[in-house]
This record gives sequence, structure tokens and C-alpha cells, in this order.
Amino acid sequence: MRPGADQIELSGYVPGAIAGVTGLHARYYHDNWGFGLYFESKVATELSEFLNRFREGRDGFWVATSGGQIVGSIAIDGMEAGNRGARLRWFIVAPELQGRGIGRRLMREALDFCRRAGIKRVYLWTFAGLDAARHLYEEFGFVLREEHRDTQWGKMVLEQLFDLYL
Repeated sequence: MRPGADQIELSGYVPGAIAGVTGLHARYYHDNWGFGLYFESKVATELSEFLNRFREGRDGFWVATSGGQIVGSIAIDGMEAGNRGARLRWFIVAPELQGRGIGRRLMREALDFCRRAGIKRVYLWTFAGLDAARHLYEEFGFVLREEHRDTQWGKMVLEQLFDLYL
């Protein structure tokens, strides 16, 4: 039996978080979108840099675990919260656990953190075709603001900017 959202633990950084979160992204985006080494390296590098400059109260990072394994994550990068807004990043739930409320728990945790921190705007970059994630973003009030073709993900996609004013 697969665990539901109430059987998943949410916490901040845990040892192995960089590898666990990177692995989730690498496998999912390889299996579903054909992304390769470039994308995996980008996730690992940027996540490592974020955690190295992490500042409590400004930044947020949560992992969802089940049986000691990382099965989801989300982060709020608040470095530019005063100007551009805070950036929601590394949001993912293991495919076999999607649809069980884990993504909603992670999103709620991240946005509650933003409200407590006084962050007025949250934005995220994604790409067209991630329909379940888009549905969740819109459910929480995010609005699509921009679309353009780009290869920053390692291959050509229709990149999308969503934001939310709190």
C-alpha cells in the first residue's frame, strides 16, 4: 500500500537531500521529457548553491519523506524577495505518490512560510505540458504571466512564468 499525505513526513534539510531531490528530478524528467545529464547537473549545482547560501527566515526548503526516502521537495528562494519576489523551486513528488495530497501539503507549507516572512510575490518557472503541476499552481492562485521557447532546461520547451501575489 502506498502512503497517503498524512503518512509522509515533511522536514527541512536532511543528509542526502541534494542527491535525493536531484535524483527525483533527473529520473522524472528523463523518463517523461528526455532530459539528460545537462538537466541533472543544473539541478544539482543550483540546489547545492541555494543550500550553501540558505538563510533562515528568508529561504525555505522542505523534503517529504517516506520510510527514510525522499519522495518530494519544494523550496522558496527568498534572495530577491524584496525586488522580484521569492522564487518557488524544486517542487516535485515521486510519480508513484502523485495524486495523494503530498504536493498540496508541500505547496501549503511553502506559501504559509512566504506569508509569515512577509513575502508579497512568489514566482516560478516551468514549461508547458506539466499539466498536474499547473493545475495545482492555479489552484493555489498562481497566474500564467509569460511564455516563450527556451533551451535552458537542456532541450527546447515552451517555458512559462507563473506568479502569485500574496
